[in-house]
Amino acid sequence: MNAPGLIETMRLRANRTIDRLDRHLNRLKRSAQALSIPYDAQWLGHLLDAVDPEGEDRRIRIELTPSGKSIVITSEFPADPDRTIWRLGIASTRLDSTNTLLRHKTTFRDHYTTAREEFPATQADEVLLLNERGEVCEGTITSLFIQTDDTGPLLTPSIECGLLAGVLRQDLLDTGRARQAILTLDDLRGARALYIGNSLRGLMPAVLND
Repeated sequence: MNAPGLIETMRLRANRTIDRLDRHLNRLKRSAQALSIPYDAQWLGHLLDAVDPEGEDRRIRIELTPSGKSIVITSEFPADPDRTIWRLGIASTRLDSTNTLLRHKTTFRDHYTTAREEFPATQADEVLLLNERGEVCEGTITSLFIQTDDTGPLLTPSIECGLLAGVLRQDLLDTGRARQAILTLDDLRGARALYIGNSLRGLMPAVLND
């Protein structure tokens, strides 16, 4: 198997700021060190400084290749579904909680692609994956959060379940707005509210479609 590259996907604002940029770059650096990928922060900074949002919010993607080459690509900001609440399917594809590579955002995305392909877009806007123990982990492009009461923090699956350390997820954990927990499908079905989110879109209300 070839070595993986690393990915960061961010929101570039029309005013040239990038949401949670420091968190994204810190995660990229930590993952590069963990996977022994060369990382030139100064060169990447020059590439980001040269990005032009062209007067509107854009999607910006950084790819760090296994050899350490930085690639920055911008594209149109993705449109939301035609509804305000995202419908969630439950994939039969399982994640391996012992696979620590899942904690990094890499170019190895076959399990996410396979899970997404289990549901047509007409049935689910996002698809959740469980691990081998049946614990809920994450969506194919989002972190998961549930609200169990009116006053406590949101709950999000524990990193030990085998999932990506998402940037928005970490932001909510660090600011006390979320805490980690072992979650099952029964927890999701009994929750007051479900949310999914990532740094590109923020936090979005969701509903199980199972």
